[in-house]
Amino acid sequence: MDLPSLAAVLQAALSPNQDQRKAAEQSLNQIQFTPQHLVRVLQIIVDNSCDTAVRQFASIHFKNFIAKNWAPYDTDEPSKIAPSDKDVVRDHILVFIAQVPPILRVQLGECLKTIIHADYPEQWPRLLEWIKHNLQDQQVYGSLFVLRILSRKYEFKSDEERIPVNRIVDETFQHLLNIFTRLVQIENPSLEVAELIKLICKIFWSSIYLEIPKQLFDPNVFNAWMLLFLNVLERPVPVEGQPMDPEIRKSWGWWKVKKWTVHILNRLYTRFGDLKIQNPETKGFAQLFQKNYAGKILECHLNLLNVIRVGGYLPDRVTNLILQYLSNSITKNTMYTLLQPRLDVLLFEIVFPLMCFNDNDQKLWDEDPHEYVRKGYDIIEDLYSPRTASMDFVSELVRKRGKENLHKFIQFIVEVFRRYDESPIERKPYRQKDGALLAIGALCDKLKQTEPYKSELERMLVQHVFPEFSSPVGHLRAKAAWVAGQYAHISFSDQNNFRKALSSVVSGLRDTELPVRVDSVFALRSFVEACKDLNEIRPILPLLLDEFFKLMNEVENEDLVFTLETIVDKFGEEMAPYALGLCQNLAAAFWRCMNTAEAEDEADDPGALAAVGCLRAISTILESVSRLPHLFVQVEPTLLPIMRRMLTSDGQEVFEEVLEIVSYMTFFAPTISLEMWTLWPLMIEALADWAIDFFPNILVPLDNYVSRGNAHFLACKEPNYQQSLWNMLSSIMADPNLEDSDIEPAPKLIEVVFQNCRGQVDHWVEPYLRITVERLRRSERPYLKCLLVQVIADALYYNAPLTLSILTKLGVATEVFGLWFQMLQQKKKSGQMTNFKREHDKKVCCLGLTSLLALPADQLPADALQRIFTATLGLLVAYKEQVAEAAKAEEAEADDDMDGPETDDDDDEDADDSDKEMGVDAEDGDEADSIKLQKLAAQAKAFRPHDEDDDDSDDDYSDDEELQSPIDEVDPFVFFMDAVQAMQASDPARFHSLKQTLDFHHQALANGVAQHADQRRVEIEKEKLEKASAAAAATS
Repeated sequence: MDLPSLAAVLQAALSPNQDQRKAAEQSLNQIQFTPQHLVRVLQIIVDNSCDTAVRQFASIHFKNFIAKNWAPYDTDEPSKIAPSDKDVVRDHILVFIAQVPPILRVQLGECLKTIIHADYPEQWPRLLEWIKHNLQDQQVYGSLFVLRILSRKYEFKSDEERIPVNRIVDETFQHLLNIFTRLVQIENPSLEVAELIKLICKIFWSSIYLEIPKQLFDPNVFNAWMLLFLNVLERPVPVEGQPMDPEIRKSWGWWKVKKWTVHILNRLYTRFGDLKIQNPETKGFAQLFQKNYAGKILECHLNLLNVIRVGGYLPDRVTNLILQYLSNSITKNTMYTLLQPRLDVLLFEIVFPLMCFNDNDQKLWDEDPHEYVRKGYDIIEDLYSPRTASMDFVSELVRKRGKENLHKFIQFIVEVFRRYDESPIERKPYRQKDGALLAIGALCDKLKQTEPYKSELERMLVQHVFPEFSSPVGHLRAKAAWVAGQYAHISFSDQNNFRKALSSVVSGLRDTELPVRVDSVFALRSFVEACKDLNEIRPILPLLLDEFFKLMNEVENEDLVFTLETIVDKFGEEMAPYALGLCQNLAAAFWRCMNTAEAEDEADDPGALAAVGCLRAISTILESVSRLPHLFVQVEPTLLPIMRRMLTSDGQEVFEEVLEIVSYMTFFAPTISLEMWTLWPLMIEALADWAIDFFPNILVPLDNYVSRGNAHFLACKEPNYQQSLWNMLSSIMADPNLEDSDIEPAPKLIEVVFQNCRGQVDHWVEPYLRITVERLRRSERPYLKCLLVQVIADALYYNAPLTLSILTKLGVATEVFGLWFQMLQQKKKSGQMTNFKREHDKKVCCLGLTSLLALPADQLPADALQRIFTATLGLLVAYKEQVAEAAKAEEAEADDDMDGPETDDDDDEDADDSDKEMGVDAEDGDEADSIKLQKLAAQAKAFRPHDEDDDDSDDDYSDDEELQSPIDEVDPFVFFMDAVQAMQASDPARFHSLKQTLDFHHQALANGVAQHADQRRVEIEKEKLEKASAAAAATS
C-alpha cells in the first residue's frame, strides 16, 4: 500500500462512523505484516505535512506493533518483520526522534526502548557510535534522549549483564561532562537547557544505581562530576517562568533538575556514606566521598530546606529526599557534628511545621475526603511525603541521639499543648496541635519504654488527646483517634480511661467527616487487640459491624478489613450469628473492589489491595466458626461465585486467598456439595495452564476432595475426577522443564489417593508407579527423592503383592529397593538420618516395608526379608525418638507460654533494631483451639516447599504430623508386631530362621520394639475409652 492510501486508512481509523473505523482497523490488520509497511508508517509519523491526529494514531499503531512483533516472546518463532525493514526503522528512528513533537516523541521513545532492549548490542552495534558522534554534533538532544533509554536498559543489571555499561561510560561520559559544563555556564538559561541537564542526570543515575562504573573511581573524573552536581544543587531555581499551579510547578523543568540532582547525591551517600558496609575495593572511594563531598551536600541540603522556613517553595519530593539524607546522617558522628549547630532551627522551624496540618490538607479534606483518606493510607504516597520524611527524621533522631534530643523535643511539644490550652477558642493553633499529636503518635514506641515519659502517658492522653474527640475541628478528631490507637496497649491505671478512649473511638465511627470515621476504624483495631475484657466490646458488637459495613460501602481500604479480621479473630465462635451477614457484606465489597481495580487496571490499586483484604477477612471468619459446620452450608451460595470466577486466570492476583477459602469450605463443611465439586476442574485447568507456582496451595483442597469426598471421587465418571487427576499429575511429573521443587506436591497427591482409596484404585497403581520411578531416576533434590520413594511405600501399604509384582514387571524392583535402603543408611554428622526426616516420612516407610513382611517366602527371599526387617527396626527406633523429642519440645513450649511473654524495656539509644510498625503490637494470641483447624494449618505448612540441600540443617523438612490421613489411626509399632506375629503363626520355620540371622544389636532392638508395641496397645485402648466417655458425656 502506497503512502497516500495508508494515510487514508489511518484517517478512516479515526472516523466517528463505527463501520468506517472497523473497516480501517481490519485493513490495517491485513497489511501490517507486508514488507515496507512499518517503514511507511514511520514516514507518516515524521511527515510534518500530515494531519497531527493521523500522525498520533500512526505512532500508537507503530508502538503497539513493535512491542508485539519486534522480538517474539518465543525465541524459536521466526520474526514477522523483514530484516531490511528493521534496518531502515533503526536508522531512521534515531534521526527523527528529536524532530517530532513531544506527543509523538513519547511513542517513538517506547518503540526505541523495545528495539534497544531486543537488539543492543548484538543486532545494533552501531548505536553507540551514533550516540557518540551526535553528542559532538548538533543532535545533542536526540543523542541524550537515546542514551537515556540505552543506559536505563542496564539500570538494574548486575555482574555479567552489566558489562556493556563500561563501554557506554567509556565512549560517552567525557562528552556528557563537556556538555554539562557548557550548560551550567549559560547565563539566564532557558527551559531547554533544563531538559538537557535533566537527561544527563538521568543517564548518570541509571549508570551508577547498582554499581559505580570503574571510570568514576578516578578522583579527577569523579570530582569534575561532583562539582557540577553541587553547582546545580546550590544554584537557585530561576524565578521567571515558574508555573503558579503547584501540580504543574513540581514537574517544571528546573525543579525536575533539582530533584534528580538530589536523587543522585542521596544514592551516592547511601552507597558510600558508611565505611562499615564497604568492601576493600570501594573503601578508599568511600573515604574520599565522605571527606570531600558528604558534608558539603549536607550544607547545601540544609540551605535548600531553609527556603521552606522563610515561606518559599520546595517540591514535596525534593523535601522528602533531603530529609532522607539528613536522617541517614544522624548515626554518623562527623555528619551529626555538622548538623548539630543548625539542629534546633531544623527541628522546630522546618521539620515540625512540615508535620502540621496545612492548607493543602484542608483543601483536600473539604473538596475530596476520599482522596484525603487514600493518600493518608497509601504507602507509595509516603515515598513523596515531606510529612512522612519529617516523622522518620524525628523518630531516628530520638532513637539514635535520644539523650540530647528527646527531652528537648518533648518540651517543645508540651509547650505547643500549653499554648493551645491557653488560647481562646477562636485563636487556638489547631494545626500546631495536630502536628504535636502526630509527633506524640510517631514516637509512641520510644515513649512507651522511656522514663519519665512512660509513667505520664495515661495522663497525657487524658489531658491532651481525649478532649480532641469532641473538637469542632475534624482533623483533630481524626488525629485524636489515631493517637489513642497508638497507645491502646499501655497499662491503664484507671480502666475507665481505657473505656473512655474505646467509647470515643467507637463514637468516631459515626462522625460526619469521612476521614474521622476511617481513622477511628484503624484505631479500633488496636483497642480490640488490647482489650482484656471482651465485655467492654461485646454489647456493641452488632453496632460496630453495622457501622463498619457502612464505611466499607464508602471506602476501599485494606486497613478497614484488617480491623474486621481482628474483631473476628478476637471473638471467635461468638461471631457465628453474624457470619453469614459478614460474608455477604465482604463478598459485595470484594466485587466492588475488583470492579474498581479492573477499571483502574492496576494490581497495586487500593481497590485491588482491599479486594485481597476482603478475601482474607472471609477466611478469618470461616476459621473462627470452623467447629460449626452448618454455617459453611449457609455461606456457600455467597462464596461460590467468587470461587468460580477467581479460580480462573481472572483471579491471578487473589488466587492464593481464594484457594484458602476453597480449603476451608472443603474441609469444614459437613459434606462437599456437588456445587463445590464444580471447582475441581477449574483448579486442574489453572494448574495445567499457568498456576504451577500455586501447586502447594492447590494441593490442600484437592486433598480434601479426595479424602472427604472419597465416594464421589471414586464413583463419578462425568466428569471423571480420577482420570483428570492422573492427566494432571502425569503431565507435571513428566515435564522436563519443571524443577524438582516445582513438582513436590505431585507425589504428595499420589500418596493421598493410595491412602484414602485402599482396595479401590488397583488399576491406577501401575501408572502411578511408572511415572514415579521415571521421575525418581532423574531427580536431584533429596527431598523429592524421599517423596517419590514414599509413593512406593504407600503403594506397598495399599497392596504389597500387587505393587511388588508391578515393580518386578517394570524391571525396577532391585533398583528401587537398592536406592531406598541406600537412602535409609545415609546419616548426618550428628548421627541423624539424612533422608526421611519428618515423623510422617518415617511412618510411611515403616508401613510400606512392614507390609512386605506378610508376603510368602516365594515372593520375598530370606536375604530380602532380613534386610527389610532390620531396616524397619531402625526406622521404628528413629521414629520413636523423634516422637519423644517432639513431645518434649511441645511441653517446653507450653511451659514458656505459661510463663508469659518476655519484654525488654531497655532504653538503648544506639540500638540497631528497627522500630516496629507504628501502633501494631503483638496480638494476645487468643487462638481457636480446634483440632481440625490445627490440622488444616499443618496441612498448608506441610505442603510448603523445603530446601534440604544443607546437609547440616535439621530444619529442612517441616513436620506435617497434624495432616489428616487414614494412617493417623495406624500405630507403626502395633502394625509391625502384628505382621511379625502373623509370620510367626503362618510360617514358624521362616520366622525362626529370621531370628537366627539377627545379631545381638538387632535382637535387642526387636525386643524393645515389641515392648513399646505392647505399651502402645494399652495407651490406644485407654484413648478409645476416653473418647467414648467424652462422646457419651456430650450427648447426655
